Amino acid sequence: MVRVLSEADVASVLDLGPLLPVVADAFAKQYRGAVERPDRPHFPVGEGLDGGPLGTGLTMPAYVHGAPYYATKLASVHEGNAERGLPTVNAQIALTDAATGQPVAYMAGTRVTNARTGCIPGLAARELAPAGPVSLGVFGAGTQARWGTRAIAAAVGGALERVRIYSPSDSRERCAADLRADLAADTDVRAVDDPAAALAGSTVVLTATTSATPVFDGDLLDDGTLVVAVGAYTAETRELDAATFARADRVFADVPGEVAAVGDLRGTGLAAADLTPFGRVFAEGAARTAEGIVVVESVGTAVLDAAAAVHLYDRAVDAGVGRTIPLAGGESEGGAGGADAGEE
Repeated sequence: MVRVLSEADVASVLDLGPLLPVVADAFAKQYRGAVERPDRPHFPVGEGLDGGPLGTGLTMPAYVHGAPYYATKLASVHEGNAERGLPTVNAQIALTDAATGQPVAYMAGTRVTNARTGCIPGLAARELAPAGPVSLGVFGAGTQARWGTRAIAAAVGGALERVRIYSPSDSRERCAADLRADLAADTDVRAVDDPAAALAGSTVVLTATTSATPVFDGDLLDDGTLVVAVGAYTAETRELDAATFARADRVFADVPGEVAAVGDLRGTGLAAADLTPFGRVFAEGAARTAEGIVVVESVGTAVLDAAAAVHLYDRAVDAGVGRTIPLAGGESEGGAGGADAGEE
């Protein structure tokens, strides 16, 4: 039997508080090499359709050693979806039994993707932000900006005092209103109308956009700022400028080899060997050691999807959430030892 979890089912068992340590543990295991994470192909989709290509398709398999299941995520990024009133990022995740290869679960993966990605700035703020209250500047006003802000609040608790949100569109006002409803009543959340206002006084800066050009001037960052960039994932996407990296004492990356190829690193002279794996923070401890700027770059890793999906599947089973259906067959049509055994 395969358990099918809808978006509503996933939402009913997803809580950022318990998910944060799951993501931290997955990063530690990835750093130690206790995972399987094949290359993730990404390819244009919609060629041949009106206006195509229309988006990017990604296939992201992963297995965390010792887990009962492995995961395969099918994801897509369609920037034009905002005009259609649809999410820019969509995903589905399949869980398979690691011991038998039998299908276990199929779940809506968009919320899982957003939550596990949000946990990255949450964990970064908890481990690498300057000591004291957190003042957050957010660039982007979409789904991931919201999840990243919520996860920072979950990770640092009452330390999140202020949020300033910038986006070139009026969506920043809607984002601010949504976050005011989500966050603690004493958190000061406002939309601002220029990048400098989002940077001013911020100890943590989160960028969650699909921009092809830098979203702020790195020379305007206050000394000691933590910058977490989760939007750029190809050579054509870019959120941070060279000045930000020139001022950084340390640059962390969730997957250094892939981060080195994204647009943010363009013109910086940094290679994969110059980037500190973010997993080291959780495997060995790599807390802030200086008062300079710290950058955390994320392109996304399927290891987090696998860990999060197993965690949510277990919670769904415990809660009796989802619908089970027969999917896998016990043997081939010819029967064990029949003429057709092993074929197909």
